[in-house]
Amino acid sequence: MEPAVLGGKLASALVAPLVKKLFVTGGPGAGLVDRPVRLTRLVSFRGEQRHLGEAEVGRLAGRLVGASLNSPGEPPFPPDETEAVTHALTVRLLALGDLDMDDVQAVRLGHGELAAQLRRRTPSATGGLSADACHFLDSVTEWACLHILEFFTRRSTFVARTLVAQTRGQAELIAKVDELIARTPRPDARDTAFERRYLPYVADQHNRITIYGIDLRDSPDRWPLEVAYLSLEATGTEERAALPGEPPEPERTVHLSAEEALRGDDRVLLRGDAGSGKTTLVQWLAVTAARDGDRVPYVLPLRTLVRAGALPAPAAFLTAVGCPLTPPEGWAERVLSAGRGLVLVDGLDEIPAADRHRARDWLLALIRAFPGNRWLLTSRPTAVRPDWLAAEGFRELALTPMRRDDVATFVRRWHAAADAPAYEAKLLDALRTKRDLARLATNPLMCGLICALHRERRGYLPTGRKELYDAALTMLLARRDRERGMEAVDLGEEAQLELLQRLAYALVLSGRTEMDVETAEGIVERALPSVASAAGQGDAATVLRALVLRSGLLRRPGEGTLDFIHRTFQDYLGARYAVEEGHLDVIAGHAGDTQWEDVIRMAVAHARPGERAMLLRRLLAEDSPRLTLLALACLEHATALHPAVRAQVEARAGALIPPGTTEDAKALAEAGPLVLELLPGPEGLTDAEAHGVTVTASLLAGREPSGALAVLRRFRDHPALEVRRQLVGTWDRFEAQQYATEVLDHLVRKELFLTCATAEQRAATAGMRPWHRLEFHGAQTPADLVACVADPQAVEELHLVDNPAPIDVGELSAFSSLRRLGLYNCGKVSGARQLATLQLEELAIIDVPGITVLPELTSLTMLSVVQRLPGPRLTDFLPVSAPLEYLFLGSGTIGGTGLRGLSRWGTLQWLILPVSTPLTAADWEEVAELPRLARLGLSASLFASGLDATVTLPRVTELAFSGVRGDEDLSAVPDRFPGVRSVTVQAAPGVRLDAARYQALFPHADVHLDTR
Repeated sequence: MEPAVLGGKLASALVAPLVKKLFVTGGPGAGLVDRPVRLTRLVSFRGEQRHLGEAEVGRLAGRLVGASLNSPGEPPFPPDETEAVTHALTVRLLALGDLDMDDVQAVRLGHGELAAQLRRRTPSATGGLSADACHFLDSVTEWACLHILEFFTRRSTFVARTLVAQTRGQAELIAKVDELIARTPRPDARDTAFERRYLPYVADQHNRITIYGIDLRDSPDRWPLEVAYLSLEATGTEERAALPGEPPEPERTVHLSAEEALRGDDRVLLRGDAGSGKTTLVQWLAVTAARDGDRVPYVLPLRTLVRAGALPAPAAFLTAVGCPLTPPEGWAERVLSAGRGLVLVDGLDEIPAADRHRARDWLLALIRAFPGNRWLLTSRPTAVRPDWLAAEGFRELALTPMRRDDVATFVRRWHAAADAPAYEAKLLDALRTKRDLARLATNPLMCGLICALHRERRGYLPTGRKELYDAALTMLLARRDRERGMEAVDLGEEAQLELLQRLAYALVLSGRTEMDVETAEGIVERALPSVASAAGQGDAATVLRALVLRSGLLRRPGEGTLDFIHRTFQDYLGARYAVEEGHLDVIAGHAGDTQWEDVIRMAVAHARPGERAMLLRRLLAEDSPRLTLLALACLEHATALHPAVRAQVEARAGALIPPGTTEDAKALAEAGPLVLELLPGPEGLTDAEAHGVTVTASLLAGREPSGALAVLRRFRDHPALEVRRQLVGTWDRFEAQQYATEVLDHLVRKELFLTCATAEQRAATAGMRPWHRLEFHGAQTPADLVACVADPQAVEELHLVDNPAPIDVGELSAFSSLRRLGLYNCGKVSGARQLATLQLEELAIIDVPGITVLPELTSLTMLSVVQRLPGPRLTDFLPVSAPLEYLFLGSGTIGGTGLRGLSRWGTLQWLILPVSTPLTAADWEEVAELPRLARLGLSASLFASGLDATVTLPRVTELAFSGVRGDEDLSAVPDRFPGVRSVTVQAAPGVRLDAARYQALFPHADVHLDTR
């Protein structure tokens, strides 16, 4: 009999008073003045002041047993065992006095376990009883224990004592936990404590840059990064998705500030010329990340890492770069595993070509092991091929040459840091008026040198690159030892140059930018006997230390290593030594190595006319486009050269000019601004050549804006669409108003979009002849748009992209001629029903959560939607009355609706479904019910396991498959589309497909393979 059943027989009104008699009554309070109240002191039949004897307890037990037997229903045990059961229950109740626990502990124990302890203490109580009697005895014991615990909880002292016990228990637990933490601190606590030391260290370590020339007048040679850091610009290319019903858009260039490179992409390969500020950018990213605390930066110069042999695992990152802090074991792995790392790998071009693949494997292994972090790799532009890391998800960006505004900003900040305001205005005037000088001021290194030379020479500046370096070396080598107590070594400028160029040439030959101090000392030791002024100045170690301290060209990046302050000086001095020693064959023999490009250019500058001619002929003899362009670039440094050789170089370059393709145009631009003087046209050029010329000029706009503008201006009346698109797309490389006036306002508008992304561009748009097709980027309200358009009624097509500003569709009514509207990533759109007031023929909606349903658009024939549709059917969102002829439903769009209701648009002729949501048989039936459908575009992911639907679509004549990887099962497709006459197969990125396979599948159709 269960206690609950027994409880039905024994009313609480009977049991509770009996149980109460078993225990003494306590007073109020928590009982803190005495020892804990044990059960032996609570029962009324033990101790000196007992109230019940064993006979009384027996009578209480008899009353419980008797009440059970007298209750209605079947007796719980045979009546002849009444006395034995009563005795057994008495024994068990008396066992309460033997339990060594207090009331709080008993309640915590529970009535079941309390009854079990009573049974274990009285094993002989059930001797001779029947099974029914034993079962009754156990049940009544549990029921009594239940009431006993209820009695305890109602005592006045129980609640107070329970609170005290809980408080003491919590205090003991807290003390034990604190002791445990003190003995074994958690890993995250150790990590947090370490990062409080590491992040300030990184911020301080990298918050210093050298501003050339300032240290010449007893000024510090290292300055705070933020004082002179210039926010440069990076460019990259992206493919813009074709708008519905239009041909594919060409690849276009996008611009962003260099320090924002990792905000939109987790993996970036940043290219930049020597001195363009790559390492300074790495420092800036590290400092800002360390100060913000959102990422843990690791600055990893590859030139330092490769010297140690094996490239480091995360645990060895700090040791490898000489950080004096020791992190907790496993800290770096925990940071990267949590996706909190900012890994800045600097100088891919500064290690030998043989080590670059090893560096790539090392970097990719880290990325795969620790996804979710941010990775930046820097390199010179030609160190590796353009798509070297594209397959691994790296976006390639290039630091652009400084524009006129950037140069002006740098000059102002430089003079502020140098506290030399008197020279600022004079230099700015010189940079605006002297073309050759302006051409040299294309990166922070050259700007810094120009600023320093201008101040030191009180306005005198050389005009050529070689002359500028010669002057800079003279300035830097004239530094004096400003540290007191150092051993003075008097080395003349020529002696320093002789030793420095030998060190530089050794580095050039090794393909490295760092060398061991021991190796450098050996080179100096071998050179000392031939350098008279240095021979008596001490041993090799002393002379080398003097070069490091006084030349201004060498530095010690780490313990035991040596390098030049910038790779440009290494190449310049290495080329100087090679020419002096007659190593022209060595130089020409390395022409195929991109690391030697600047060495070859500077060798041409240092060489005599006959030597220059030999070098240039060697370059041309390789019959390589890159080396032909390199020879062309060398002409800039060949102040004296035989006319026949110059003519030969220019003639060979003529085979590359004009460029016939975009890739040829990009390669041509690598030769530098000199190319602008050679670019022909537009007369006599094909459309493709005209496009190539405009691409090359656009790429050179940052380095020579006036020359590039002069070229592009010649093409402003060209009729070809690709040429006009290029002219429109390069607007942001120039000053907005000037370019709008001299180029854009003259273009034929037909089929041309004008994109406005800045306030300056919007202001310039207002002053131009009307544009019929406009695209606006960024936050702008409809009122802003109307204000910057000269004639809103002339606008027929409007696209708003990445616009977080509120957009009330009703305000677009000012564009009364609007027929095509695109909203892309616009998060605050309201008044969607007002679209019905516009006579739209085409509408594109991509990621616009503010639009939840479209109104009835009775003139709409083309609709593109890329966002999840609400409701169970397409008709819940799409305009039912629209005479749609073209419908594009992007990825994720039909996850909830399927194609249910599609047959409502019987006018559809073209349906594109680049979706991954599997199509059911019912979906295919909806498609089959479209009587005019002739073109169908499908994602290849729909056919991963074949086509399981049984519907046949004989009216479809054109099929297009997107994202094809080659492993799809398309075998059943021809039978489902027996009328197909044209098939387009678009390969997934990086996939090569066999056209013959698809031609065999569709033998009666024209198959086109799209591998873009």
